[in-house]
Amino acid sequence: MIVTFCGHSTVYPLDPVRRWLRETVEALIDRGADKFYLGGYGYFDEMAASVVWELKAKHPQITSVLVLPYLDRKVFAFNYDDTTYPPLENVPKRYAISKRNEWMVSNSDVVVAYVTHDWGGAASMLKFARRKKKEVICYGE
Repeated sequence: MIVTFCGHSTVYPLDPVRRWLRETVEALIDRGADKFYLGGYGYFDEMAASVVWELKAKHPQITSVLVLPYLDRKVFAFNYDDTTYPPLENVPKRYAISKRNEWMVSNSDVVVAYVTHDWGGAASMLKFARRKKKEVICYGE
C-alpha cells in the first residue's frame, strides 16, 4: 500500500498534529502500508518525513520516497530512502508542484492530510484526492 501526504506549510498546534500523524502512519503500516511518498516542502511535509523515518526503526520494511517536482534544484534528501521524478519534463515550472501533487495522489492508495482551510496547494491536492475517490485521512475529521 502506498501512502502520500498533503498539508499546509505551517502547522498548529504542533504536538497534537505530530501525535495524530504518528498514530495514523503506524496504523497504516499495520494495515500494510510500505511506501510513503513525500513532497518535501513546508512544515507538514517535514513532519511527515520525520515521523516515517522514525518509524523505520520499528518497521524496517517501509520506504520513504521524496517526489521531486524539479530536476534542476539541489535537494537535501535526508529522512528519505529514495527520490523519484514523475514524468513532468513537459510541464511548465510554474505548474510542476501541482502536477507532481496530482501524480502523488494518482499513484497512492491513501492520502493523509493536514488541511485546515480551503485555499492553497494542500487544499487543491486534497480536493483532487477526493475527486479521484482515494481514501483520505484528514486531521480534525
